[in-house]
Amino acid sequence: MAKILLVEDDEDFALTLIAGLSNERHTVEHALDGDLAVDLLSCTEFDVVILDWDLPSMNGIEVLRAFRNRGGKTPVLMLTGKSDITDKETGLDTGADDYLTKPFDMRELVARIRALLRRPGATVENVLRARDLVLDPVKHRLTKDGKEVHLLPRDFALLEFFMRNQDQVFSADTLLSRVWHADSDASSEGLRAAIRRIRKNVDGDAELSDSIIENISRVGYRLRT
Repeated sequence: MAKILLVEDDEDFALTLIAGLSNERHTVEHALDGDLAVDLLSCTEFDVVILDWDLPSMNGIEVLRAFRNRGGKTPVLMLTGKSDITDKETGLDTGADDYLTKPFDMRELVARIRALLRRPGATVENVLRARDLVLDPVKHRLTKDGKEVHLLPRDFALLEFFMRNQDQVFSADTLLSRVWHADSDASSEGLRAAIRRIRKNVDGDAELSDSIIENISRVGYRLRT
């Protein structure tokens, strides 16, 4: 699972990409324009940026240039309808790591993201930490105070999502769509059951008021750090 910033002003197309990437267990943040993308890149660390060329306010090249000039090293995959070799040169010379011309198959996008994440220097965090927990997504291993904790795959994915997005509150609907998007059995009750199992396995003797997952009344859930 990687944390991805998708910068795309076509909302319908963006929703299609978000659905496909969520199916691959990636977490996706969406920016509709270049200004918002620059703001997000200045305050949040991502593992991959998917950046459209034609954007309102600032185009993709301007966003990319600003990000690289500030020292940003996150891999950037540019999306565009421009197929001319000169345009590709411009994107790559500005600091893009890869280039995909629309239209494209979702499988190719997913494969290119995997390739970017394998490159030396990619910022994806292989080990996540919160309190006394250490979660290794690659080895699918969770430890608490150095002792291994076993979770069901669905529960592991949910805890991983929380640990990648610490201090953020998510509604039940958001968690269901972003963590279990491809699961036809996903439901609010299923989510509550998963949270109960995580608490049982992780909290130990802690009171509910100090549980690793905090219930924000009428809003949703967040990881308590």
